[in-house]
Amino acid sequence: MAKLTKKAKTLATAIDRDKLYGINEAIALARANATSKFDETIEVALNLGVDPRHADQMVRGVVTLPKGTGKTVRVGVFAKGAKAEEALAAGADVVGAEDLMEIVQGGKIDFDRCIATPDMMGVVGRLGKILGPKGLMPNPKLGTVTMNVAQAVKDAKGGQIEYRVEKAGIIHSGIGKASFPAEDLRANFDALVDAVVKAKPTGAKGKYVRKVAVSSTMGAGIKVDTAEVSAA
Repeated sequence: MAKLTKKAKTLATAIDRDKLYGINEAIALARANATSKFDETIEVALNLGVDPRHADQMVRGVVTLPKGTGKTVRVGVFAKGAKAEEALAAGADVVGAEDLMEIVQGGKIDFDRCIATPDMMGVVGRLGKILGPKGLMPNPKLGTVTMNVAQAVKDAKGGQIEYRVEKAGIIHSGIGKASFPAEDLRANFDALVDAVVKAKPTGAKGKYVRKVAVSSTMGAGIKVDTAEVSAA
């Protein structure tokens, strides 16, 4: 059996794996255990009572974290003419049409979020096998296929994140950096959970939010008492 590192021993004693913590205590513990040399992300895992293989149990959407993500988000926009100029003026990092399609086809994806005007979806559709698996395919329901590209770019830059339930019924999402004040992380946590609860699908049966855990990038998961998660 491998020896525990000093950090692992500290974590093992600091976190009771069987205890359900209050949200504020869980966030405080996650921040305290984020001792890497880089600014770790504080992450939330929501285990939902859904089976996403069924269309009526898919949970997906966008939410704006009020205190931001702490990350610099690079935004790519598929648009032409005046809409391309709007996107650039709003702060988009990469803007193009067929030329941008060729760059992506060549294997270079220099953006974290992708937005497109409706008239460009014929071009973007050819990139489905590249953008789809990376979660970058523009989608009207998520506000990333829109004529209002300027607002979409500002939203993406201003703390808007996309959440999506995975095959096992779990949503993983960052809610900020360990360097954030605890109250900012709590505000972002509440915004995420509120959005996920409101997105409860019609096909969900029984308890919806079954388990919640908070962790830092390199830290152990800290179980949260779901009784504290409103309307779960």
